[in-house]
Amino acid sequence: MSIGRYQQAALAEAYRRNAGAVYGLAKRLLSDHARAEEVVQEVFLRLWNTPDRFDAERGTLRSYLLAQTHGRAVDIIRSDVARRKREERESREQAEGGYDIGREVWDMALAGHVREAMDVLTEGERDAIELAYFGGRTYKEAADELGEAEGTVKSRIRVGLKRLRAELVQAGVTVGSE
Repeated sequence: MSIGRYQQAALAEAYRRNAGAVYGLAKRLLSDHARAEEVVQEVFLRLWNTPDRFDAERGTLRSYLLAQTHGRAVDIIRSDVARRKREERESREQAEGGYDIGREVWDMALAGHVREAMDVLTEGERDAIELAYFGGRTYKEAADELGEAEGTVKSRIRVGLKRLRAELVQAGVTVGSE
């Protein structure tokens, strides 16, 4: 086959004779003009790059090109179906996972109020609360890290939490009972 020797004229002739049929099949399968054109380009580029894959003893060039077109179009369809299923699954998981934009906005607003309320605490109260509540430390671990007695740290946390609660109530945030 002339294309096997990278003869541009031979590829151009093969394209002239078969591109319409290749495009027609791709368009029928994909229902998309642009994607059908991409398939035509891929099929003829594959023929140009690996002409030895075409075996004239097994059929005509047209049947070979149409088989390649069909295979590539089916790959695209399968990929689209898999992508849609994945997106639907992710969307469903997100919905089932309790994702709620209203709740997320509320959480962000609450976090802002907490940050502002933390600013009114003394440095000792703030440090103790940050270590114990936000840092996940035990009272003893917080006390060791701050170089203070455990009782002192507990008192600072208790007093600081009362002040924090008062600030949040003043800001209009509903706070649970003590």
